[in-house]
This record gives sequence, C-alpha cells and structure tokens, in this order.
Amino acid sequence: MLREYSSVFRSCAYLIAGLFFSQISAFAYADVGGLNRFDLKAFYNSAWERQPEFKTFQYKIDSAIAKQKVASSFLASPASIEFSQKTDKANNNLGMSETVIGLGFPLWLWNERSSSVNLANAEYKKLMSQYYLSQLKVAAEVRDAYWSYQKTKLENDLAHSRFENTKTLAIDVEKRFKAGDLARADLHQANGALATAELNLEEATANLINAEQRIKTLLGTEKFQKIKLDIVLKNTEPLPKVPENFSSLDASLPIVIALIDQLDVAKRAVELVQSKTRTSPELQILSSKGREVYGSPYQQSITVGIKIPFGSSAVNADRLASATAEMVDSEIKLAYERESALSNVESNVTLVKSAQIKLDAANKRSTLANETRQFFDKSFRYGETDLPTRLRIELEAVDANKQAVIAKINYAISVSNLRQALGLLPE
Repeated sequence: MLREYSSVFRSCAYLIAGLFFSQISAFAYADVGGLNRFDLKAFYNSAWERQPEFKTFQYKIDSAIAKQKVASSFLASPASIEFSQKTDKANNNLGMSETVIGLGFPLWLWNERSSSVNLANAEYKKLMSQYYLSQLKVAAEVRDAYWSYQKTKLENDLAHSRFENTKTLAIDVEKRFKAGDLARADLHQANGALATAELNLEEATANLINAEQRIKTLLGTEKFQKIKLDIVLKNTEPLPKVPENFSSLDASLPIVIALIDQLDVAKRAVELVQSKTRTSPELQILSSKGREVYGSPYQQSITVGIKIPFGSSAVNADRLASATAEMVDSEIKLAYERESALSNVESNVTLVKSAQIKLDAANKRSTLANETRQFFDKSFRYGETDLPTRLRIELEAVDANKQAVIAKINYAISVSNLRQALGLLPE
C-alpha cells in the first residue's frame, strides 16, 4: 500500500513540476528580448523601403514640380518657329523668291493660367497626402503581421512546452504501468493527453509558419534570413491621446486629408475645363523677304497676327461632364470615409478600454491562481488535499497565467490598431 501511494505521489510530483516549469519557461521567453531584436518600427521601415511608392516618390515629386513650373509660365505651351521658302524655279523661272521666318506664341485663355496653377498646386498636395496614406497602408499590413507572429509564437512555445512535459509524464506512466504500479486506464489517459498535446503542437507550428511567411513576404527573403524575431511583450506602442470630441479629428486623420486634397484637385480640374473652352490662341510674328522677278530689289515686310481656333461645344461638354463626375465622386467618398474614419476611431478607443479591463482582470486572476496554487501545494504536501484537486488547481493556474500573457498581447494589438485608426506610423 505504501508503495502504491508513493508511486502516485511521485507521478503527481512529476506532473506538477512539469506544468510549473512549463509556465516559468513561457514567462521567461515572453519577458526577455533577445539580442538584435527586430521591433515593430524596424520591421515597418524595412518593409516600406521595399514598396514601389517609396522608390518612385522622388520622381513623382519632380513631375509635380515640373507641372507647377509649366502652369506658371507666361505661355500656354512652348513657342514655335516657322520657316518657308517660295520660288518659281520649277515653273516659269522668272526669278520670283520669297523667304518667310515666323514665331508663334501660344497664349492663355481667360483664367486658364490661374486655373492651371491652382490645379498643379492641388495635385502636389494630393501627392503628399497620398504618399502618407500609402505608408499607413503598409503600416497596417506590418502591424497585423507583426502581432500575429507575436501571438502565434507564444502559443507555439506554450504548446511545445506542454508537449514535452506531457511526453515526459507519459513515459513515466508507461514505466510504472509495466512495473505494476499504475493501471492500464492511467496509461491510456496519459497517451491520450500526449496525442492531444501533439495535435495542438502541430496546429500551433502550422500557424507559426504562416505568420513567418507573412513577415517574409513583407521583408523579402534576404532580410528575413538576417533578422532574429523575438517575442517581446514590452514592445508595445505608446498609447495615443484621443480628444473627447472625435469631430475635431477631421483635420488630422490622413484618410480625410487625402480625400479633401483629392476633392480639391477635382474642383480645380472643373475650373480649368470651364476656362479652357478651345485650343489656345497663338500670337504670330512673321518676317518675309522676297522679289517678283530677276533684277527687282528685295522687299522686306513684317506681319503680326493672331490665330484663334474654333471651340467645340460637344468636346467641351464631354470634358466638363467627366470632370464634374470626378468632383461629385470625390465629395461622396469624403462624406462616407469621414464618417467611417471617425467611427473606426471611436470603436478602437472602446476596444483599448476593453482590452485594458481584460488585462487587469487576467493579471488579477493570475495572481490569485498562483497564490491558490501555493496554498493547495502546501495542503497537498501535508495530505489534506487529494490528487485530482491538486491537479485541477495546477491546471487553473497554468491557464490563468497563459490568459494573462495573451491579454498583454491583445492589449498591445488594440493600442496598435488605435494608432492605425488615428493615422500614426509605428513607433
């Protein structure tokens, strides 16, 4: 009888020790960052440098500046030169000769130059706001991939630790079954627990591979192979300040700013179409030199004229309708996205508060569960608590500590999502 109880107690001690060290190892890994830690900001910077928008931005800036210079010029388009030679050598050959050299200067229509300047300036502003919006789009992908990896890595480590300890326990139970200390039911129960732990480990490993693949896609294979990804729960972005009145955020939300700039471009385009009702007129200055027949003196003259193209009401109506459609579309998008962006901020503020409450509750539960485990551990050693109760208390403590760690990550994710909704880049 003494041998039977001794074997049961020893098996229990192995299980408790395994669960305890599993939890300790999980916390040690969660709280200690490795060398060369690749944090969220470094992840974002590396991912952004691979984007086409980053590599082409300077060329787009040069193009926008060139458009501003063109719109500010005194001529609607570059001047032209004309040269012609007239002679009768192929016909009568009486000596008639005339040489004409002329210059053409395209002129702005009424209000066309100022409208072109306003449109070029608006397009420059839109380029800048769209560039920041592209940065935020990449930041959203980076944040999602980064925190998904953090979460799946923690779950994989916990699953691996549980599998190793369950495997150790199953081996010990098998030895004691062969020695006659434990029943076959205990062996089946231990092997069933091992199979469940192995299944959970394979699932967690698959999730981790998917999370790593997302990071590899954003960083590139070469950069991914050089970094060391560590799980660091302290690497949480700072909590931003949010005004109580969300309507005041209109002037600072990047999506709203970008749509306002897009609407301004559409309005300026309508103004330009309304001003440019026909092709630009052209001021012409011609100089001619010629004679009628051989022996006649050369005569020289200067001609000043203006070339005015006819307008087309159908063509202008088409251009005006297209520009107006773009303006109306921009107005509708602005109204919709403004409301959606403010709702998104409000929702994420609520989620941060909820995550904070859950984190506090999880930490409180973890503290109480650990204290309870100490009480029952002492009671078990004195023989006042049975084995099933001790195991139940131990499992509750392990689950509470796991939920506390996950709650920390969920809080970090909620803060990161709030910063994304406010249009803030990773820090």
